[in-house]
Amino acid sequence: MADKIKYEMEFPIHASPSLLFQYISTPSGLQEWYADNVNSRGEFFTFIWEGSEEVARLVSKRKSEFIRFQWVVDKGTDYYYEIYIQVDEITKDVSLMVTDFADEDELEEGKMLWDNMISELKHVLGSV
Repeated sequence: MADKIKYEMEFPIHASPSLLFQYISTPSGLQEWYADNVNSRGEFFTFIWEGSEEVARLVSKRKSEFIRFQWVVDKGTDYYYEIYIQVDEITKDVSLMVTDFADEDELEEGKMLWDNMISELKHVLGSV
């Protein structure tokens, strides 16, 4: 199996870190923009898109800063995805930093998917 490629993306967003954190870390927040339905049981989150289901483990989080998940299928690897809330100390501009991994042939598709999902998040937040 070929190694996945790590990639990072930055999305400027007009919202407070505490509000953003609700949208990236809670099932109700995540289902507003990330998946059709999200359920959590302990550290495991089940994401449902158009009938298909994926389970991820909450690896770590820090309030109003970041959340990191690992898909159960990636257990035992270093693959994860993380959404980090970055605040510029001087301008106070807020950005979401997304770190994810994809197979080489799925890299562009992965980036497009995040573009679309973060656009949806901005729409939900009214920060377009």
